[in-house]
Amino acid sequence: MKRLLAALALIALGTQALAADLLDTVKARGALNVALEGTYPPFNFKDKQGQLTGFEVELARALAQKLGVKAQFTTGEWSGLLAGLQAGKFDVVINQVGDSAKRREVFDFSIPYTYSSAQLIVRRDEKRVFKSLDDLKGKKLGLGLGTNYAEFAKSVPGIDVKTYPGAPEYLQDLAQGRLDAALNDSLMIPFAIKESKLPVKAGAPVGEVVTSAIPFAKGNPKFKAAIDQALKALIADGSFRKLSLKWFGTDVSKAPAAR
Repeated sequence: MKRLLAALALIALGTQALAADLLDTVKARGALNVALEGTYPPFNFKDKQGQLTGFEVELARALAQKLGVKAQFTTGEWSGLLAGLQAGKFDVVINQVGDSAKRREVFDFSIPYTYSSAQLIVRRDEKRVFKSLDDLKGKKLGLGLGTNYAEFAKSVPGIDVKTYPGAPEYLQDLAQGRLDAALNDSLMIPFAIKESKLPVKAGAPVGEVVTSAIPFAKGNPKFKAAIDQALKALIADGSFRKLSLKWFGTDVSKAPAAR
């Protein structure tokens, strides 16, 4: 009987450990493990000194501070970030992850922290008028591999969708005439165009306004409550707006119509 009770106790302890909320794990570690691309300006990228910077890098550090820990960063290609999160390689992904219904089947999400929409990019001397994705049927459209807008673009039959590792590659092909247009997040386009120094310009907005939030493993209610509270606190005390104005010149925590 004593052996049986001891075995049951060990099983109970093991179950409790497995059920530990992510918040407890993060606090015990003293660090929030954050994954992002590190190549997606102005959201996250490396400066001339090779240091990570950008809106989401600063936001992650502010959130970690609210949780009483430090932010630790892992960088990788966008196409592998959510797979890595699902495999438990890091705690969160803070990289403009659209909180779609499909993704919510796999992950839990924080409250939204940015509102944006898909927007076209065209050559500066483009004479054709592309007002919607329908106007690109029979044309070549470039975008980042696995981005929020890949499925959106591919949902319109007749568009020749070309995927690239990131904005520098497809903007180069666009400028050289190998693409008819490109597609990305409206918030990052002004910065990308400025940095590229290529003869391209922002085109028409297409699609609906979408929200981005922070995904993490399901079954962590304490962590969700803490990360939501931290985001709300940053918005309430003006810190979020300050960061937003620094990187975008507008408050991205509000829908475009409310800015």
